[in-house]
Amino acid sequence: MTVPTTSTPASASSAGTTGPAGGSALAASPAAGGGLDSAQGKTTISDAVVSKVAGIAAREVPGVHGFGGGAARAFGAITERIPGGRASSTQGVSVEVGERQAAIDLTIVVEYGVAISELARAIRRNVIGAVEQMTGLQVVEVNINVVDLHLPSADDDAADDQAPARPTNRVQ
Repeated sequence: MTVPTTSTPASASSAGTTGPAGGSALAASPAAGGGLDSAQGKTTISDAVVSKVAGIAAREVPGVHGFGGGAARAFGAITERIPGGRASSTQGVSVEVGERQAAIDLTIVVEYGVAISELARAIRRNVIGAVEQMTGLQVVEVNINVVDLHLPSADDDAADDQAPARPTNRVQ
């Protein structure tokens, strides 16, 4: 995935940058017209922040079961079971951020029965809206890679396997 670096007409929603905490540290030029640079100072946004915003926005869409490939999901499931552990909001999310634009790749697991093309449109709409509104970056693309389909019976079978066996007639 590449983020175009050519000049585009500036608007309030197309200014942006990344930060020193991760990724590229490209600042929006004053000509960009965005609110990240001012006479009082400069604001930078880390790639990790854009990843979290995109991940949270994608998770809000009904029909998304999970994120990441098989190994990443297995590791995430283990992490959630550790006391104090929680699911990573950036698992299955990668971003590339330029001076004023961002491109996002999502690796997702879809619930069985959901129309994938409609789900992809809803995810793109939600992710683009959230990232552009919160960061001021113009999102040029959201690529969605569907790697698995979650079947409702898969959770039921796993729960049955973990449940202790009970005698059928304990009390007579």
